[in-house]
Order: sequence, then C-alpha cells, then structure tokens
Amino acid sequence: MSTPLPDVGAGVVLEHCVTGRLREAYPVSERDVEVRAEGLAPTALTPTLERAVAVVEAADPQCRRIVFAAPEGDVSVLEAAEAAGFRYVVDVDLPEGPVSLAVAEPGWVTAVDMDLDRVPQT
Repeated sequence: MSTPLPDVGAGVVLEHCVTGRLREAYPVSERDVEVRAEGLAPTALTPTLERAVAVVEAADPQCRRIVFAAPEGDVSVLEAAEAAGFRYVVDVDLPEGPVSLAVAEPGWVTAVDMDLDRVPQT
C-alpha cells in the first residue's frame, strides 16, 4: 500500500507514479513518487526539488524513485534538477507532450557491491 504523501509547499505537487500521469510512461514501482513544481525559475527549482526529496525520503524511507518530468529539451530545467541530485534517465511521451524524466534515488537503491566473486545479498 502506498504511503500518504506529505505537503511540500505551495506550487509543489507530490503524486504516486502508479496512480498518476506517469503510470504508463515507464515500469513504475508502487512507491515511486513524481514531484511537479511548475512555473518555477531554474534558480528556485533546485532548492524546491531538494526539499521535496528530503520530505519524500523522510515520509517513506522505502520509496525507490523520486521522479521529475522536465519539458523535453529544456536544458536549464534539467540542470536545475541535476543540481538537486536528480539524474536524467529517459525521454517519454505523455498525452500532454514529451518530457525528460530525471530521478533521485536513495543510496540503498544505487549501492553497488564490488565483490564480483559472490552473488549479491548472499
């Protein structure tokens, strides 16, 4: 069951991807959360996304992906997201138009076991 999402602040919407507009854009997980912060200048977007990531991670430590959809080709918006800890993943088409998806993932998701001589988690 999805964790209820907290309020981040004015102009920011958090939505579980599995029930939102991204549900068919990629193989979503039940706990993936989309952050929408529309109408913000790139300079205001970075701290807003940083705050959103912190709030989501505190509210649901098992959230695997926090997703941000930038207008496709908008380099300044993607750079602002990257400055907030997101990384570009893929361009997708939504009914309202194409977007570039960027994700922020907690360390437990991105950790790599470099011991190549054993099966992970054994």
